[in-house]
Amino acid sequence: MMYNDTLPVRYPKGPFAMWTVYSFTSASILASIVFSLLLFLSIDEDPLMQFLFGGLAVIFELGKFFAWYEFGERRARRNYTGAFSAFAFYAVLAAISIGGSIGGINSATNQAQSHVNVQQSKINTYNMQIDAIEKQIALNNVAAEKYIQMERIATGVARIQKANDVLRQQQQELAVKRDSLPVVSQGSVLGLIDSLAKSLNVQTQTAQLGLVVFLSVLLDFFAAFFVGLIGEELRFRNQFRRMNPITIDAYNQPEHKEPELLAPVHTTSTNSDAEEPQQTAPAEPEKPKTPYEQVFEALNENQVTCTKRAVVRFLKLSAEEVDDIFKQFMEEGIVSKKPNNHYQWHGLPS
Repeated sequence: MMYNDTLPVRYPKGPFAMWTVYSFTSASILASIVFSLLLFLSIDEDPLMQFLFGGLAVIFELGKFFAWYEFGERRARRNYTGAFSAFAFYAVLAAISIGGSIGGINSATNQAQSHVNVQQSKINTYNMQIDAIEKQIALNNVAAEKYIQMERIATGVARIQKANDVLRQQQQELAVKRDSLPVVSQGSVLGLIDSLAKSLNVQTQTAQLGLVVFLSVLLDFFAAFFVGLIGEELRFRNQFRRMNPITIDAYNQPEHKEPELLAPVHTTSTNSDAEEPQQTAPAEPEKPKTPYEQVFEALNENQVTCTKRAVVRFLKLSAEEVDDIFKQFMEEGIVSKKPNNHYQWHGLPS
């Protein structure tokens, strides 16, 4: 639970999820590199050229995925120009990579198909030899019938029967050799290709090419998805650390102590009865002070010097009012006048 609505709505992925993502990403990138190597290594038989073309394939594959990662980073920073350039670079490398994957997967598929074809050709050879022997036996039987018609059974038919026995023996030996060949199991990919060719009513080569292109593009998008997922997760982790959210788990609520009760104050009933009307009675508003009281309070508390001009400025009174008040002060003996015509404050007489 979060205390702030602006905080992220999810936590960063755990170790198990991240290890899974890294495993899938590594496997997909490795598979893409291997299929590209199958194509680039078949360009030349020279070991040096194979090394150079193999390194080129690895550079293309790694550069492609780094370009896709950089595309996500620039898009997150809203640098759309840089993101477009990174995407264009990725598109070029992806086209090369997909072409390499198509060639590699197609090469592996053709190799599996060639192995099946070799085994099938051996079986076909034995079948042809067996059929040839069968035809020879059929011709011998025709010749034997003619010998029978010419009543030369003892000489011609006996010789033909011996020849047929030898041919039958050879035929059986060939059949045993044919049946002793290891059974060539058709792989799932080859079976899928045959099924697609039959269902789409196309040639086997066309179905194989379509399947290879689909698998190559799917492999490239699969790896790009996980690379983008890693980049997004790393950006989210950095943002999550900077925000430093406050959660209930991290908040230790202090123990609340019960307030101590005050000791009861025992008062007499007469005092409580006397204080009760005073508490309930509303307070009367204070009456405004007269100018006389204001001047007396200001001079008595030394808020202003004992001069008419200072009192006029401090209390904002008229000069006539201040003259009358000072005359009254002199009559009451509160203020006296010095020889230099300055006033001196004495206060209330004791």
